[in-house]
Order: sequence, then C-alpha cells, then structure tokens
Amino acid sequence: MAFSTAQWRVALFSGVAMAALGSVPATAQTNANDDMGAAVSASSAPQDESDNLSDPGSVIVVTARRREERLQDVPIAITAYSGEQLQQSGAIDITDIAQTTPSVTLEPSRGTNNTLTAFIRGVGQQDPVAGFEAGVGIYLDDVYLNRPQGAVLEIYDVERIEVLRGPQGTLYGRNTIGGAIKYVTRRLGDTPRLNLRATYGTYNQADITASFAMPLGDSGFAIGGGGAVLSRDGFGTNLTTGLENYDKQIRAVRGSIEYDRGPLFVRLSGDYTDDNSNPRGGHRLIPGLSSGIQPLDDVYDTRGGLNDPKQDVEAYGGSLFMELEAGNYVTLRSITGYRKDDSATPIDFDALPAVDVDVPAFYNNKQFSQEVQALFNVGNFNGLVGFYYLDANARTVFDVRLPGGVTALTFGDVDTETYAVFADATYDITPQFALSVGGRYTWDERSSNINRAVYLGGGSPFFGGTGSLFVQQTDFDGTRNFKKFTPRASLSFKPTEDHLLYASYSKGFKGGGFDPRGVGSAAPDLNGNGVSGAQGDQDDIFQFFTFDPETVDAYEIGYKGSFFDRRINVGIAAFRSDYNEVQIPGSVGATVNGQQTFVGVTTNAGRARIQGLEFEGNAVVARDFAGPSSRFNISATAGYLDAEYLQFIDARGIDVADNRAFQNTPEFTASGTLSLSLPVGQGYVDASTTAAYRSKTQQFELRNPLLDQPGYTLFDANVVWHAPGDRFTLGLHGRNLFDKRYIVSGYNFLAQNPDTGAFVPNPANGSPYTSTLGSEGVLTAYYGNPRQVFVTAGIKF
Repeated sequence: MAFSTAQWRVALFSGVAMAALGSVPATAQTNANDDMGAAVSASSAPQDESDNLSDPGSVIVVTARRREERLQDVPIAITAYSGEQLQQSGAIDITDIAQTTPSVTLEPSRGTNNTLTAFIRGVGQQDPVAGFEAGVGIYLDDVYLNRPQGAVLEIYDVERIEVLRGPQGTLYGRNTIGGAIKYVTRRLGDTPRLNLRATYGTYNQADITASFAMPLGDSGFAIGGGGAVLSRDGFGTNLTTGLENYDKQIRAVRGSIEYDRGPLFVRLSGDYTDDNSNPRGGHRLIPGLSSGIQPLDDVYDTRGGLNDPKQDVEAYGGSLFMELEAGNYVTLRSITGYRKDDSATPIDFDALPAVDVDVPAFYNNKQFSQEVQALFNVGNFNGLVGFYYLDANARTVFDVRLPGGVTALTFGDVDTETYAVFADATYDITPQFALSVGGRYTWDERSSNINRAVYLGGGSPFFGGTGSLFVQQTDFDGTRNFKKFTPRASLSFKPTEDHLLYASYSKGFKGGGFDPRGVGSAAPDLNGNGVSGAQGDQDDIFQFFTFDPETVDAYEIGYKGSFFDRRINVGIAAFRSDYNEVQIPGSVGATVNGQQTFVGVTTNAGRARIQGLEFEGNAVVARDFAGPSSRFNISATAGYLDAEYLQFIDARGIDVADNRAFQNTPEFTASGTLSLSLPVGQGYVDASTTAAYRSKTQQFELRNPLLDQPGYTLFDANVVWHAPGDRFTLGLHGRNLFDKRYIVSGYNFLAQNPDTGAFVPNPANGSPYTSTLGSEGVLTAYYGNPRQVFVTAGIKF
C-alpha cells in the first residue's frame, strides 16, 4: 500500500507524541491494559463458575472506560459476548447477536452476504452506497470500518464481541451517533495452543475453522493466526440462471506477530476474506405489471436473469497496535490501521428474467486511520486524552438497466478526511459517588465527484456496455466541511458494592455529505430564480445533492445490581434521544425530461424523538442439584422503543411526520434463554434454548403492507458435550427451529401516495418523484435464514 503525504505526516506526529508522553515519570501502575472497549473476562471462579457470560455466578470485568471494572460498576449500557458463549450458542456471524441484544438490528443488506445494515436504538444507516456513513460504528481489533461492505464478520477465533448503545466518541476512535459494535480477536499469550473446529449441517453446511498461537522461546515474541473455510448450498434456486440462491462460499485468514515483554506490548496483524457466494436474488411480492408473472411459492427461489459482473467480494487489511506503560501513572497507545475492499455484485431488482431494473455494481473502498491515546491513573482520578485521524475513499459505480435499452449510470467517488481530539475523565468524589466528563472535537471534510448519465442501446462503458451516451445529467464536484464539539457526562452512585445507579448525557454527531445518485437535470429551483434543472443556478444543484449533519442529544438513567451472592444480576436503562436533522437516504422512480429513470432523494427529516426502556437479567435458579457442577440458569432481555418523527419535510415541502415511521426499529425486542449444565462422567453437557421476539418492522419510512414484517419469534436450541478437561467438544445446534419465514430487507420502486402509503397504479405526470420504475414494477423482499440444524466438533491442543 502507498501512504499519502498527509498519512505519513499523521503517523509521524503520532510517533512523536508517543515518544514525548513516554518521558512522564513513573510512580503507580494503570489497570487499562486491554486493547479495546468493553473487554470481558471472569474472575477465577470456584466450582460451577466459568468464563461463560451466561453464568450469573461469574464476575464480569470490562474496560469500557479504558480501565478494568466489574460490568455492574460501569455507567454505560453494554452487552458483551465471550467467544465461548458464542460457540455454545452456535453463532455463525456477527448478525446473530442481535437476537439477544435489546434495541439492536443487524442484518445482511439486501442482495449480499457481507454488507451490514446496523441499527441501535433507532439510529443507523441502511444505504450502502458511497457518501453515507454508518450510524453504528463497527470495529475490528480497534480499527473502525468506514464502510459496511465486508462488515458481516464471521465468528471464528473471537475473544469477544461488545455492543455499546448510545453515542460514542470520547473514549476512542471515530465518533458514532448510535453506538458501537466491537469484534475483538484473541491475543496470542505465552502458551502454545491449537484449536480446530468442524461443522456439518443442513443445506450441506460444511465449515472448518482453525487457530494457533506459538511463543518463540523466551524472546517475548509470538506468532499466531487463524483461518476459516465456510460453505453452504443455497436455500433456494435461481430458476433462470440455475445458480443456487442464498448459498455461502467464504475463505478467510488472519495472522499476527506479537511482542509482549515488560512495559511494552506490540501486535502487527493482518486479515483477508474472499466471498465467492452467488448473487442473492430477491422474492417478488407482486405479479409482473406487464407480464402478469405470478410470485414464486418458495421465498428463497428467484428468477432474476442478471449475472454480470460475477459476484465477488474481497476484503483485507492490517493494523499495528502498540501499548507502553510509560510510567506508573501513564499508559500510551498507538493504533494504526489500513483496510481495503472491492465488491462486484449483480442485483436484479425486479427478480425477473427480462432486463428491467437490472443493476450491475462495483463498490471499492479503502481507508487509513491513526489513533493515539494517553491514559492516566492517579489516586481517585482516571482519564485519557486521544487523537484520531481517518483518510478514506469510497467509490460506487452502478448501471440501472431499464426496458428499451436505456441505462442510467451512477458514478460516485467520495473522499472523507477527519481529525478529532477527545478526552474523558472520571473522579471518584467518595467511595459511593463518581463524576465522569468527556468531550470530543471533530473536523470532517467530505469531497465528492458525481457523474450521472443516460446511455441508449446498451450499458455504460464501466460494465463493458456498448451504449451510446444520450445525455449527461450530472457532472458535479463538491466539498463540504463540518466541525462539532460533542460532550459527555455521567454521575454514578453505589449505595453498596453490588448496586449502581447512574445518570448520563451524551451528544452524538454525524457529518453531512452528497448523494451520488442525484440527477442534476431534476434539481428544483431552490433559489427562486425561475430556472431549475441542469441549466439552473449551480447553487441549486449543489443544494440538491447535499445533505446536512445530524445530531442527537441522548439522556439515560440506569440501574445495575446483583442479589443473593450474585446469583441474580439485572441491568435496567431508560433513555431518551432528541434526534435532529435526521439523514434519510433513498431513491425513487422518476420521469425526467420524458425519460424514465430514478433519482436519489436524501432528506434531513427535521426532528425526531426516541425513548425507551431496556432490561437485561440472568439468574442461577438452582445449582449443585445433580452434582458439584450442575446448574440451571435463566437469562432474559427486553427492549421497548418509542421512536417518532416530530418533523419530516418531504420533497413537496410538506410536513408528513404523522405518516412516517423509523425503519428497522421494532417497538419491542425480547429474548429468553434457559440453560442447563449437567455432569456426564468426567465431563459435562451444556444445553440451552432461546426464544427471541421482534415486533412489527418497517423497511422504509413510508409503510408498505407487503414489504413490512409483522412481529415474529425465532426458537434456537443447543446441546454441547465437553470432554474432561474441555479438550474435546461435540455439539448439536438448531436455528429457527420452527422454520419461520421473515423479511429482513427489500426494494420498493412502486409509486406510492406520499401521505397514505397506498400504491398509485397510474401516477400523474408533473412530479419527478411519483413514477413506478421499470415496466414490471419492483417490490422485492429478502428473507432471514430458514431452519438450520448442524453438528460441531472441536478439539484443543
């Protein structure tokens, strides 16, 4: 990879800062010795206590505030999963944790296996095209992933996954307005190990994962790595191309070199993933408007004829993590990251053989980031200061192929450069009262090059097409700068060692940008000069493409407590978020200058309010009833979200807030898990069953009775036998046991009444935002996985 001058400058600055801070004199050691976020561990547990987070008897330790604390002592809403817990539950990828995490939605984004749609407490981002940042931050070993492509991380060689709800930004990395999800791989340690795991199940699911660690003598160095080969037949078939639909073909590898000696820890790591799964075709929900072709009976079958370019997703990156205990008061960290991903994907929107809203697409993303931190621990004071830099490029290119040989090309190339300084501090006023304050100042610059053109007689040259350029609708370059200070504060009270009450406030911020799908010739007369479209005032076109930053003021009160010698643990949070200038990206069918096309319509919705309650609890109902290691546990989670738009100005300038709802935000989420551990010979068996409920979910802000998903419940079960010493495990896992069909995403390019949501079969001319796109109409759904049953076998050396 080649670094720009600015990147070298930032890296050099970071190194100088580390050296300067390293000269601080030493007197007392900090406890902030983990690499990131809410690190999870359990205390050395007697008898039936273990590292499994589902065991209420264990003491869970986190470093969400960059120092070791018991989970119940941290005034932040956190859900944490250990690698062992994820294996016990049969989790396949990062989206599986959403079932048991309140107020969280994680799904693959429409036509892919690996592009992530993430929402926390109603805040997120569904559109994966360049120009839009995620509302939820995804981190891989301290490195923020700027784009959602390749972010559906497979679960192997994982130390833990952490979910932090609410705005983040005063403790690490990128500012994120909705929350953060962190995927942390294992450190190598000083003990040789080799772990192997094999899986076989329905739909010929055949997975093999392996990881190893090898210390290099007494040098302090160690090498390690892991790999995965993940394959599965499709849940259905593409009846036009003959390809399997919803299959999986993924190869992934990670490697690292670590040095851990005295006050210095260094880890150089890299990873590579190649996804050669077939394109994921959707299920039509309506008959063809022109042909009358009826929807298929099997929701996993499809008829889409587009298979060019061949689907392929390649993602790779590396990071350099350095930590130095520069003194007994100070720990220094440097986190350098580079990532790149390239995706080629064909999306057949109408899911029919004819060329009618067929979309071949390329996504190309790369990023460089640098972060430095200094952590302080002096008596009753704990704090940190940090600096963050990100230089990222995202390019999205796609054709929209319409009947009659018409192709609408969209090319968007977006550069993002951001700097931030942040600080956070906690002071223990008394053994019971603690005050935390923090702040972040962010500078964002976003530059976009946007090209929209119409070709006749074939596709655009980006996809090897031979069409002739008919009209250049957009040729636009623009740059916008954003800056914002975002504070945080919390006050906590511990009446006893096992009980915590807290109140907090935090402000979240996400910068604005440009919609690469905008059509300049459709730009309205925003300056009132009587001229619109591509010939109008350039300021009009600039305003038409741009959208403003969004902010949220988040308030939370919470309680965490343990009862009966920690056999019962509960966490309760009540929160309210005042959400302003909400970014709503989307695209609609349009008729521009008599030509059918589509137009990107990104709205700053004005104002919204999100409020709710969350509960997480677990209890040891019985223990030692069938031997010294027997145990029966109950765990439960629940989330209630009341999300409401207070102002939503549409393209007509009308406030339609009463007729809009939050997408991907069910009002209720809940889960319950029963788990039983019994001794069997010298080993033991862990059995568990989980029911997870989600209430009605809208895919878009305007309701759609065919595409919106009613409430549903999924049931899973797991039985895992552990041999003596836990060297060998054998498991049986069932997911979605009752084979529920449920929609997770979709496309809608049917004309709808903007006030009622009713379909408009013959929209009137005059508004560029009321056309049905294509001759057959697009109302296509993608579904969650059907019932899967699989066995696993693991061995540890």
